[in-house]
Amino acid sequence: MVSNLPPPVSQSVAARLTRAAIFLVVTINPGPSSEEAVRGLCGDLSSLLRGVGFRDLNGQLSCIMGFGSDAWDRLFGTPRPKDLHPFREIRGVHTAVSTAGDILFHIRAASMDLCFELATHIMSRLAGAVAAVDEVHGFKFFDDRDLIGFVDGTENPVGQAAELAALVGDEDTAFSGGSYVIVQKYLHDVERWNKVPVEEQENIIGRHKLSDIEQPDSMKKPYAHNVLTSIEENGEQLQILRDNMPFGEVGKGEFGTYFIGYARSPHRIEKMLENMFVGNPPGTYDRLLDFSRAVTGSLFFVPTATFLDDVGAEVQPVAEGGTKEAPEPRPKSDARPGDGSLGIGSLKKEAGHE
Repeated sequence: MVSNLPPPVSQSVAARLTRAAIFLVVTINPGPSSEEAVRGLCGDLSSLLRGVGFRDLNGQLSCIMGFGSDAWDRLFGTPRPKDLHPFREIRGVHTAVSTAGDILFHIRAASMDLCFELATHIMSRLAGAVAAVDEVHGFKFFDDRDLIGFVDGTENPVGQAAELAALVGDEDTAFSGGSYVIVQKYLHDVERWNKVPVEEQENIIGRHKLSDIEQPDSMKKPYAHNVLTSIEENGEQLQILRDNMPFGEVGKGEFGTYFIGYARSPHRIEKMLENMFVGNPPGTYDRLLDFSRAVTGSLFFVPTATFLDDVGAEVQPVAEGGTKEAPEPRPKSDARPGDGSLGIGSLKKEAGHE
């Protein structure tokens, strides 16, 4: 049967990078009223985004909303994204910890004031319904360098390649256009790192510090960060889309990187993390972890903006094995918004479905 519904519109996963971001992870409080408040925000998020974003039309404001495995079951039931599961702890010489998180808000803009204003409205709407478990305010550091002095994100895919890397396709047609995202908050021992000779720092990262030129393959150490995070399967490189940000509090002496990676399958990022923390082969772990400690770790699914716009506060989730029929899969679209907005307008009314 051919659907006459419009194709789904993705959230702004592949939007161009910005100078400021807020990463906000929350848990949902117990009770149906908390779940109703979250579902109500889903349908109104595009309106909040337009209201704040209209105050600076060049501000590149966007907001991505993702859901953890348990939260998905509480809010929406079935069907559910086929690869959604809680973040799995990885133990090696160092540990990739798994921490609580029901909802991720990834708010991006050209300046922090827009991010802060939108985050304020979101949390006001969810007052009493959620508890914040982690909030990080990220910024771009000079020429896109991390606080350890290296450029971050050099090998990020762009354009159509970014969408192919980050957006679910025909492998899960009911959730085509969505994305999986893993976030980790890393704290750096900058004082110890700065005592390491630059040549050894370059060996740890796998590229030259000043020029940002990648080392020749023949020179790279097996423990180099860019060696262990390069994943191939059946001769094809499996890419992810990163939007990492430095953050820090000078008074606390706390400096770090907020890792955020989007992919059409969480397996891609999980394999990279396994290589980093365990090694490939085991033992050749990422030596950057001797100076950088992961203190959070969560996995979320990012549904399409169309999905969010169609959510109603009173919708009751259907448990596994329930009788409610799954919605007919929407056709895949090759057209995605590139302006950094949710790009959904008032789709419920325009498409003629409530």
